[in-house]
Amino acid sequence: MNDLDKFDYAILGALQVDGTLSVADLADKVGLTSTPCWKRLKRLQDDGYLDRRVALVNRRKAGLPVTVFVSVRTSRHDEQWLAKFAAAVVALPEVMEFHRMSGDVDYLLKVATTDIDGYDRFYKKLIRAANLTGVSSAFSMEQIKYTTALPLDLVAHGVAMG
Repeated sequence: MNDLDKFDYAILGALQVDGTLSVADLADKVGLTSTPCWKRLKRLQDDGYLDRRVALVNRRKAGLPVTVFVSVRTSRHDEQWLAKFAAAVVALPEVMEFHRMSGDVDYLLKVATTDIDGYDRFYKKLIRAANLTGVSSAFSMEQIKYTTALPLDLVAHGVAMG
């Protein structure tokens, strides 16, 4: 469990919407003065609640409109194989997310690329990276919802949000 209170959750929520807020603007949004807000923000950073503050780039405008979900199956499940495979996949810039899964699929990758040819180039790099049993690709036809904001209200429910 964590030791966050309503102000901490408010700070995290506000930063998920706008990571460029100054401490003064953040303090105003959450109902604190600047010094206590700054101290809480520093603690949240030091305690690892904030991984980093970034800008979200519009992938279409940047020339990467194609999203592909790649399911990977393998017959190898030893740590040495995984370490080699993980290092190779992490090094591929097209990979936005990389998950080890339960069920029929061993790994799931979210890939951003330029077009079908761009995906084909990625695919060839992926299959050179390790001995794979199967690779299945599903192209996203339409992005219906996209957010990077965590649903903090699900865990803040026990905290008085007054």
